[in-house]
Amino acid sequence: MLSFITSFLPTSYLPGWLTLDTNPLDCLLQGLVGACGISVLCSLMRVHLFLEESWSDKNEEDKSSQRTSSHQRRTKTGLPGRLQFIFVTWILTVVGSRVASLVVLEFCLRAVSGWVTAGPESRKFLQQLLVQSQFSLGCAFSCGLHFLHEGASQRWLCLLLAAALSWFLAKQASLLLHHVMALYKLHSSQRYCGICISLLTSGRRLLPMLCRAMIITFTVAVVAAISTINKHFLSATEALRFWTPLTICYTLLVVYMQEEQHRLPGSQAVLNAVVVRLGGLMVLMLTVGRWADVLHILMCFLGEASCLIPTMDLLDAASSQDEEDYTDHIKRDRRRRPQAQEKEHQL
Repeated sequence: MLSFITSFLPTSYLPGWLTLDTNPLDCLLQGLVGACGISVLCSLMRVHLFLEESWSDKNEEDKSSQRTSSHQRRTKTGLPGRLQFIFVTWILTVVGSRVASLVVLEFCLRAVSGWVTAGPESRKFLQQLLVQSQFSLGCAFSCGLHFLHEGASQRWLCLLLAAALSWFLAKQASLLLHHVMALYKLHSSQRYCGICISLLTSGRRLLPMLCRAMIITFTVAVVAAISTINKHFLSATEALRFWTPLTICYTLLVVYMQEEQHRLPGSQAVLNAVVVRLGGLMVLMLTVGRWADVLHILMCFLGEASCLIPTMDLLDAASSQDEEDYTDHIKRDRRRRPQAQEKEHQL
């Protein structure tokens, strides 16, 4: 965690858990890639929700325009957005690969269990899960790059190229978001913009595309996380001591959080889930981990907050959209019932 400080100090006078295990430049580049990945996810999620709102029924145009204007206010770039990006990059830089691996494994266990128990609410669950996965996605990039470039002779150069590519993709996603927010309605009606016409015809594939990209990213990250964690154990007994409570505790936590999501509002349930999840990781690290792991988990609290608090409007939009779809479904059923009864009487 204290790599930028300890790299300038003699390691012979420092305890083992404060010594440097990775080059600070490599950590910085990995954190930058993770922050850019979070930025791309948020931009594409906002584009998806904007398109969903624009495709809603014409009877709700007033409400849709109000929500759209609120999104535009929240997506303006400026000093707060840049500070948030820098802060997330710093958090991902100082969090070690061991704790990042734990965050990835915990998120994957929660995602699979939640998807199995979601049932007919799977679309709502996927949208909320993508918003909640921001910091976990950054950790996935961090531990995945740490695993893939481990032992490389020119590791810093590979990470520099990855950071440059991720920066370019984040910039393009941000430009796409602002273009859609400002000109999608005009261009889609006039049909003279290639980007807006493409979104009009195939925009519904955006959410499945994001889900496939997340599955690929977390699959690689899970392999990297398991390999990274197993290196820190000296015997199979210590590994069993770690994996058994992790699996049992987080299975119970997933069941508890699913009940909380049905009982509390969306944003409140998400914040409670963050506290419960990271609190469980902290208790686990107090028993089988190191002091550095506990400090890194405390940093993860700040990272989750810096990612979720600015995007609470996305969670609220996903929840309200699901409620509107459910209300429309009920109205359609009520309209169809009298027509079906009339046909039965005629027969």
